[in-house]
Amino acid sequence: MPCPDGARLATRVWRPTRPGRWPLLLMRQPYGRAIASTVTYAHPRWYASQGYAVAVQDVRGRGDSTGEFRGFTQEAADGAVALAWVRSLPYVNGRVGTYGFSYQGLSQLLLSPGSPLPDALAPAMAGLDERLHWASEGGAHWWALGLGWALQLAAETVRRAGDETAWRRLRLSLEGGTFLRDGLALLEQHDPGGMGLGWLRLDPANPIGWRRHEPPEGLLRQPMLLVGGWHDPHLSGVLDLRARAHAAGGAPWLRIGAWSHLNWAGGLDRLQLAFFDRHLRDRDGLETHPREAVADLGAGSWQSLAAGGCDQPSWALRSQGLAAIDAGEGRLLAGGEGGGVVWLVHDPWRPAPGRGGHLGLDAGLVARTDLDARADVACFTSVPLTGPLQLAGRPELELELSSDQDGFDLCGALSVIRQGTAWQLSTGVLRSLGPHCRRRQRRRLSLQPLVTTLAAGEQLRLSLAASAWPQIAVNPGSGDCPLGPVGPGHRVITLELQLADACLRLLPLDSRAD
Repeated sequence: MPCPDGARLATRVWRPTRPGRWPLLLMRQPYGRAIASTVTYAHPRWYASQGYAVAVQDVRGRGDSTGEFRGFTQEAADGAVALAWVRSLPYVNGRVGTYGFSYQGLSQLLLSPGSPLPDALAPAMAGLDERLHWASEGGAHWWALGLGWALQLAAETVRRAGDETAWRRLRLSLEGGTFLRDGLALLEQHDPGGMGLGWLRLDPANPIGWRRHEPPEGLLRQPMLLVGGWHDPHLSGVLDLRARAHAAGGAPWLRIGAWSHLNWAGGLDRLQLAFFDRHLRDRDGLETHPREAVADLGAGSWQSLAAGGCDQPSWALRSQGLAAIDAGEGRLLAGGEGGGVVWLVHDPWRPAPGRGGHLGLDAGLVARTDLDARADVACFTSVPLTGPLQLAGRPELELELSSDQDGFDLCGALSVIRQGTAWQLSTGVLRSLGPHCRRRQRRRLSLQPLVTTLAAGEQLRLSLAASAWPQIAVNPGSGDCPLGPVGPGHRVITLELQLADACLRLLPLDSRAD
């Protein structure tokens, strides 16, 4: 595909074997067009067998496309050219839809002002705010995920430059896990102008310098299928897109599965086909699907988003001071009165690990009974339920706490205890830096949204720690923003948690966590 500035974007097209003119599905991605996101979607040949042409394009400066890769900033202009170009192909009937997840999700939403819009789009696991939807949360950079993705992009940069030695060095650091220690230096050496390194150089607690993209007017009112996962780091971006589409007068379709970023447990190609059949081919079939549906993490079934109801309980926290020593001592009380003080001591020599959830390299539902047994993790557990309880929303903990250092992290996990095992459902992080950390203040910790049903006899547990390595870098306690592994300057940090007015509650699913 020729661009006005002379760049040429390599594009592979699959099409039906029988003659004719067809609607086309467009995906634009930076990982090599031959892959075609088959880690999550059916192969383009399947869509071609259903009567679609499918075009998968290497974005500028990636794969076999010419030009310099500049990340999301390049996609509005090139995306507009791509839509016009595929519509002009002789075997295309003029109707075009877009699909793809992650980078391919956001690239669908970035178009030059005034350019023609796709007839339908299906962005998955993406958002518009590079700070809140792509790189950080709670004032902390995504460390393992952010580094890993930035190094993947850097590897493509050095491959295109023909530097096999650098490529192998990057690959080995990812395979061996050493990137958690040396990844930042590798980025500075091999991709100093890269988007991932640029994010790590910005303050995750301050929106200044970060880009928040704005789709062209009218795009959010186009037929749209939004896709997210409870264990995906971009879920807040998907929920933000849903809210913005509704505010613009749109009526998007929504699916949130019990999925991580790369594991969709069977995918949604049948629904996606019905969606495009309706909006690109005027066919029936989509009406048999609910417009908005989410997976219940506990019941394992799909349900209407509205089925969760609005009345959710809140919980108080109580302890006699031993919640960090005895995992069963702290209480999570529905409608009760909390109280007590708990001290959490964070030793940087053995930081509490992060596991699973939406920020883990092992993302998903995981057991954490052994983590809760650590003496640097405070646990608050409910009594066994007398009947089923559905939780639908974004958990938020509000409590007073202080630190003996100029920086601390508070990392939370919400779990269900089932037959003696704690299964982690949702996690979140709050990072605080500066002298105010030493003052007793009321603070809020937001966790990943969820929908789950707890059965009779099961228990709900909130676990709190002062680190979640390597999901976020370990806080040094000095007031500086951490950008690396633990070093000799990291301090022991003691947190004092005041439980008298602490409250765990559920906010609406589309409420913002910043």
